[in-house]
Amino acid sequence: MARIDIQHPHSKTPAQARKAIESVAKKLSERFDMDYGWDGDTLNFSRSGVEGKIALLANNLQVTATLGFLLSAMKGPIEAEIRRVLSEKFD
Repeated sequence: MARIDIQHPHSKTPAQARKAIESVAKKLSERFDMDYGWDGDTLNFSRSGVEGKIALLANNLQVTATLGFLLSAMKGPIEAEIRRVLSEKFD
């Protein structure tokens, strides 16, 4: 199993950051049949082969995910796509 751990700075208000994270989660849910839900300021997500969370901190987002055996081989492209989306939504 592979693990992804990304910290990404942001300058959005908590409400703006939460809205952007929610937007990304909805798209992922529709595209990949992913379940997600908020627990305070942390969005937890999961689907077969992936489990993770996005923690909304004051000036930073922390994305962590554990990839199952089959998706572990695609860790590089998955991590690159997460970084691309974070840059698009939070830079």
